[in-house]
Amino acid sequence: MKIIRSRDNLFVKQLVALAHSSRERKKEGLTVLDGIHLVRAYMDAIGEPVAVAISESAEARAEVLELLSRCHTASRNLLADSLMTSASTLDSPAFMMAIVPTPVAEIIPDNADAVLALEDVQDPGNIGSMLRSAAAAGVRHVALSKTCAFAWSPKVLRAAQGAHFSLNISEGVDLVEFIWRFQGQSLALVAQTQNAKALFAMDITTPTAILIGNEGAGLSAQLTSIATHRVTIPMPGKIESLNAAAAGAICLFELVRQRKALQ
Repeated sequence: MKIIRSRDNLFVKQLVALAHSSRERKKEGLTVLDGIHLVRAYMDAIGEPVAVAISESAEARAEVLELLSRCHTASRNLLADSLMTSASTLDSPAFMMAIVPTPVAEIIPDNADAVLALEDVQDPGNIGSMLRSAAAAGVRHVALSKTCAFAWSPKVLRAAQGAHFSLNISEGVDLVEFIWRFQGQSLALVAQTQNAKALFAMDITTPTAILIGNEGAGLSAQLTSIATHRVTIPMPGKIESLNAAAAGAICLFELVRQRKALQ
């Protein structure tokens, strides 16, 4: 590969724009994977990226060569280290990046066995962490409201650590409409003060949608009112609430615990 050293190179311009602009990613329908772990996870789960970028100093690394050997149609681009630094969004710049098509979500079935539904969750780290928990729990379908952070941003991808590629992530969902048509039960996670049932006392072995709301405000009154049940996580300590990602993980793995007990 011939090394690219100019910031005016068309591929470099595209890579930088996609890595640093959510608007550009949405417009082009493309996502940047920042780091070899995410590139490998994508290739293992889906296949070849559209293009890969490798930093000059990492050209001979064994793990880079192994992934390049699996790229038959992808555009390969060797970048000067300074260009990779300007493109990467990591504190310690990646030595491998890739451009991939943003996967198109499937319609979540009305009778899905389990769904994680997020309303107005703003922090990319929280969304990424919950996507990772959903993938670990075997919950495939995730619905995000229009006001959630973009699921395919670099920060969310980094927090999810490859979970995206085993999930069906549906964005811009009207959660009220979805809950009305969902054929299973829906659990609205609320604060302890809202006269709710304890999560651990609920039967969630049947088709269930778990609703998690905004980090500060929680779920909207409308979504809470139409949910089948309002539930809370018992907290005997002196803390009144949990981080959204922690609360989501507890709900997801209570679902796992109950369903494993039936096997």
